[in-house]
Amino acid sequence: MSASDALFEPRKQRRALVARLFHAACVLITGGAVVVLGVLLYRVWHDGSELLSLEFLDRFPSQITPEKAGVKSALWGTVWLIGLTAAVAIPTGVGAAVYLQEYAPRNAFTRLIQLNIANLAGVPSIVYGLLGLAVFVRWLRFDRSVLSGSLTMSLLILPVVIIASREAIAAVPNSIREAAFALGATRWQTVRHHVLPAAAPGILTGVILSMARAMGETAPLIMIGALTYIRFVPGGTHEAAPGLAGWVGWFGEAIRDPFVVLPIQIFNWAEQAQPIFHKLAAAGIVVLLTVMLILNGAAVVLRAFWQRKQP
Repeated sequence: MSASDALFEPRKQRRALVARLFHAACVLITGGAVVVLGVLLYRVWHDGSELLSLEFLDRFPSQITPEKAGVKSALWGTVWLIGLTAAVAIPTGVGAAVYLQEYAPRNAFTRLIQLNIANLAGVPSIVYGLLGLAVFVRWLRFDRSVLSGSLTMSLLILPVVIIASREAIAAVPNSIREAAFALGATRWQTVRHHVLPAAAPGILTGVILSMARAMGETAPLIMIGALTYIRFVPGGTHEAAPGLAGWVGWFGEAIRDPFVVLPIQIFNWAEQAQPIFHKLAAAGIVVLLTVMLILNGAAVVLRAFWQRKQP
């Protein structure tokens, strides 16, 4: 063994020991987090499983007879809120990302916009609630409706969608763009047929994370005045006239209705003193987790489909 090898061997052994210790620490921390999560899920399931049924999903909340209460209004309110939020935030966010990455000039103004978007991603959600209250509820007079809530949540997740989409688009190799341009494609044709399909898995990852955040947020909705006790679903008190115009009118009235979502309903039950409300809160948590798993699972399947389509 040479002199250099003799000096290197102790350092090599020390680095290997540090690497093993770090690996063991990571496994321990991850295992501890999984155990804590498992205990919480078990406790929630244990407390709320006896109330879970199809009738629980089809009954409205009740303060007088909590044994017969359900989450129908909160469940449909969540579906309406998430659907409208996705319809507003995803096209807007992806479109902004495409413009910033593919069309916008590289100058100080563009860099300032990108810096502001990155800063907005870290703004506390309560600030977006104050913004939604000032702009959508009071200034635009949308009142405390599904429309106000969905627009507020769209503002909340829009920076995350833009950043994730832009990073996914930037990760597409320039050789794909150059090959399309060499064959005579316009910039829009290149973006539409080559760049966006290649970036779709990354974009969907950002969308999954942002929609999961929107589904679990309560502070912005409390600020704009989402109610805690509603015995109807958005659009349930209106009738649609025959024809397309009738359905459009019904939709316009439905999005102006008051609403409640699952996190707020769960919070309302959890703060009650009676044990039955705590069981209702646990059952509501199970429903919320199930809805999140279904939506995220659908997004993951769609992302895997786009990944398989890539050459």
